Amino acid sequence: MWTIASYQPVAIFSLKPAAATSSGGRTLICPTPFAIRMSLLDAAIRTRGLATGQRLWPLIRGLRLKVRLPPTLTVINTFTKIVRPKKAGPSDDDGTGLITPLTNTIAYREYVAFGGDIGLAAQPSSGDALPDEAVALFAHLTYLGKRGSFLQLLALPATTESEPDATEGWTLISKDQNSFAIGGTLQMLDDCSDNMTFEQVNIYSSNRITLGKERILRHIVLPYRLARSSRGFSLYERI
Repeated sequence: MWTIASYQPVAIFSLKPAAATSSGGRTLICPTPFAIRMSLLDAAIRTRGLATGQRLWPLIRGLRLKVRLPPTLTVINTFTKIVRPKKAGPSDDDGTGLITPLTNTIAYREYVAFGGDIGLAAQPSSGDALPDEAVALFAHLTYLGKRGSFLQLLALPATTESEPDATEGWTLISKDQNSFAIGGTLQMLDDCSDNMTFEQVNIYSSNRITLGKERILRHIVLPYRLARSSRGFSLYERI
C-alpha cells in the first residue's frame, strides 16, 4: 500500500548536496530522502509530541520513498552578498574602533523554480498501509530542503494498492537504481541508514551523524534532460 500526497511549491527550492561546504552554492533539483524523513519527523514532533516522534522514527526511517517532479523545472543561478565569520578572528577592519567577528563577501547561489506540482509517495518496508497517524504527517509538511522552500498541500493524502509508475514521472529515491533513463540527470541524494537512531537525529543530543555511515549517499538518475541554458538559468525537461 502506497500513501500519495501532492504539493504546490509556493517558493523557490534550494537544497545543497550533503558533501557541500558552507561556501558551496549549487543546489539539487530534487528533495532528498533524508530531507523528506526529517520533515516527517519534524511534523510528528510538532503535532503529536516528542514521545510520538521517537516512536514513529523507525517507521519513518524505513519508508520506501518516491517523488514526482513537474514536467519542467528551472535552476536560477545568481550571486548574492552573505555574512560569514572572519577567518583570522574578530578585528577592526574599518578603523572605527568596533571589533566585529563577521565580514561581508559575495557567494554563488542556485535556486529551483518548479513548473508544476510535486508528488510524494511512501510505503512502509513491510508493504502494509501506513497507520493513520503517519498518513496525517503528510498534511503538515510545510517545506522540503532549505528553510524557506515552502510548499502547500493540494489535497488530503490518498492510499492506493498500485505502485506509482515511472511512466507517470515517479522515481524511487530511497534505493539505489538498477535501471535509469539514458540522458537523465545524476543527483547524489542523502538518506538515512538502517542503523540511524533517534538520538542521532535529535539536534539536542551530542550523538553525531557521520556521512557515509549513518548518513549515506544514493546515486539517482532523474528522468530530466537539460533543454536550454544561459548565463542566468538552466531549463530541465522530463524525458
